[in-house]
Amino acid sequence: MSLIFRLILVLLGARRGPRLGPLDESVIHARVLPTDLDLNLHLNNGRALTLMDLGRVDLMLRMGVAGELRRRRWNPVIASLTVRFRRSLGLWQRFSIHTRLVCWDDRCFYMEQRFVRGGDEVARAVVKAAFIGPQGRVLPQQLVDASPWPLVSPPMPDGVRMWVEAEEAIRSNAPNRTYEPIG
Repeated sequence: MSLIFRLILVLLGARRGPRLGPLDESVIHARVLPTDLDLNLHLNNGRALTLMDLGRVDLMLRMGVAGELRRRRWNPVIASLTVRFRRSLGLWQRFSIHTRLVCWDDRCFYMEQRFVRGGDEVARAVVKAAFIGPQGRVLPQQLVDASPWPLVSPPMPDGVRMWVEAEEAIRSNAPNRTYEPIG
């Protein structure tokens, strides 16, 4: 089954699933298919990143913000992410991807995504996401203001804060930087 079929399943599941609040957790279920394998015969790390996209799509759809995003032509982009693989997933193994919004600052949203198999965490990622619109970057507060929830960000967890600081240190020390990073 190709990724387009998986996307269709996520779209259909999101329509039937319960609505989620902005700080609720989305859970989608999957199975490792032959097209997901690498040379070591386990879930390819690149495919894992692609499957994480499906978790984020499910979260946005079930939160009910996808229509507003589409209307305003605001598109999500990943600024960066870090992932820690703890165990491998083999052919035909079932797993779930748990996605939740952790916090946001004046530039980006931060999410946590976990791969879980049989109650055991297989991988955990922290994702830094932004939104881009016709006029450029959409600030997180603009998106929050356009949502039905008048929220303030939860406090940034120490681990996320340290990761953001480490990224900034790496970015500021980059020689001959000729690009402007999203985040």
